Amino acid sequence: MNKNRCGWCAGNALYEAYHDQEWAVPVFDDATLFEFLILETFQAGLSWITILKKRDNFRKAFDFFDYKKIANYDTSKVEVLLQDPGIVRNKLKVNATITNAQAFMKLQEEFESFSKYIWNFVDGKPIKNKVENYKNAPANTPLSDTISKDLKKRGFKFVGSTVIYAFMQATGIVNDHETSCFRYNQV
Repeated sequence: MNKNRCGWCAGNALYEAYHDQEWAVPVFDDATLFEFLILETFQAGLSWITILKKRDNFRKAFDFFDYKKIANYDTSKVEVLLQDPGIVRNKLKVNATITNAQAFMKLQEEFESFSKYIWNFVDGKPIKNKVENYKNAPANTPLSDTISKDLKKRGFKFVGSTVIYAFMQATGIVNDHETSCFRYNQV
């Protein structure tokens, strides 16, 4: 039986698996939140499928998104990353990943966890939108604007409102599954 999915993932097995298993599922684990934050920052200006195809390479290259290790990367590690064809080799984004790992840990110290910090913006409950066609979903919202500004104030890089909204969708802070999608009421 064919499942009715959001239009953006139809016809691509990798996209469909990500859509069916991960997208918009609420994430409260700091390590997973950090991974999505970094992947979304690398996605800026690119398609999400490009990042999904390289996800395993990103995990290996960035020590499985261990932010404590990443926060201590030095220039020699940056050079190694910039030579890795398995990832997006953008020096600004690689350096931003290190900066973001450091800022992530500072935020954890202040709020006990990144999860508590980020979920506080929605009082711990996902926002369930009523998107009929994914093409009409917003690229950003006043809330993503607010979160973006706050993260930038705290030293994060490559966290514009559009990146943050995509992060919110990916981690279930926002459920933007199409109302006709089989996942809409499951997450």
